[in-house]
Amino acid sequence: MGLSIRNQIAGTVLSVEPGEVMAVVKVALGRGELTAVVTKEAVRELGIVPGGAVTGLVKATEVAVATGPVEGLSIRNRLAGTVVGVAAGEAMATVRIAVADSGVELTAAITRDAVADLGIGEGASVVALIKATDVALSTRPV
Repeated sequence: MGLSIRNQIAGTVLSVEPGEVMAVVKVALGRGELTAVVTKEAVRELGIVPGGAVTGLVKATEVAVATGPVEGLSIRNRLAGTVVGVAAGEAMATVRIAVADSGVELTAAITRDAVADLGIGEGASVVALIKATDVALSTRPV
């Protein structure tokens, strides 16, 4: 299956915490982890279990970028990394981030103004911010 979603992150399920309707799924990414919130029905239908292989799917527009650690946010996924590329258009830019100690590369689509205001350039240390509800999971190769 081909997808237009740029961020396709392979990992291993660490835990599944079911709630009333939704489940919190934690996925190992090298030394870090990715948290996804999906329906309990999806967990059951996809056979998501600890130790199982999954791919986290995140649209580039759902990745925010900070230039340092951020506190006081409900955002579960705060992935530190280094900018490995920036491509700016007239209004928008893509920022490629190598996530520390994971082998994962993320793409964030943010405004060109944000890139300029934050001074984001190749080699910059950044933190990719992704809400757990913005992470979809697949158990099929993508």
